[in-house]
Amino acid sequence: MKIERLPLAGLIKLTPRQFADDRGVFWETWREGMLDDAEGNPLEFVQENLSISKAGTLRGMHFQRAPHAQGKLVRAASGRIFDVAVDVRIDSETRGQWFGCELSSQNACQLWIPAGFAHGFLALEDNCVVEYRCTSLYSPDSEGSILWDDPAVGIDWNAASPGLPAVGPLLSEKDAVAPLLADIEWPF
Repeated sequence: MKIERLPLAGLIKLTPRQFADDRGVFWETWREGMLDDAEGNPLEFVQENLSISKAGTLRGMHFQRAPHAQGKLVRAASGRIFDVAVDVRIDSETRGQWFGCELSSQNACQLWIPAGFAHGFLALEDNCVVEYRCTSLYSPDSEGSILWDDPAVGIDWNAASPGLPAVGPLLSEKDAVAPLLADIEWPF
């Protein structure tokens, strides 16, 4: 497994070795002890989620705050997505900065997104199957989000081809009216 530390502290891209033959492809997606949390303890996942999205669907930008802050290990089990993390930690030098990369069933890359980051993705194909391993259980009272196109954050959703459809992304009602990062008052 190749482990690449990214420009935003704590964000990590994982690229597994793939073993291919005439039957198909095999790779290991996770092994206990591969990564540690911010305190140096091995990551423990307590919930796994799966979403299926059609091309042009944008899910995000979501996070959970303490005491149920979540770290997420995200991968595209099928299809291609442009996956994005935004640092929303109040005391971070990189607060408001984002990182995005393509995750696909072909490249097998995964993105480790620690607690204190908002997360979202744009489905680049129909039937994108995305799996999220989470370090904390979902808690509606702890959930939050920021607006997907907050101009202060400046996510370039068109950085991945084919990017947004001409009519804009398919959004949930909640995601369409999420607050700006500047209006988020909760520290992590």
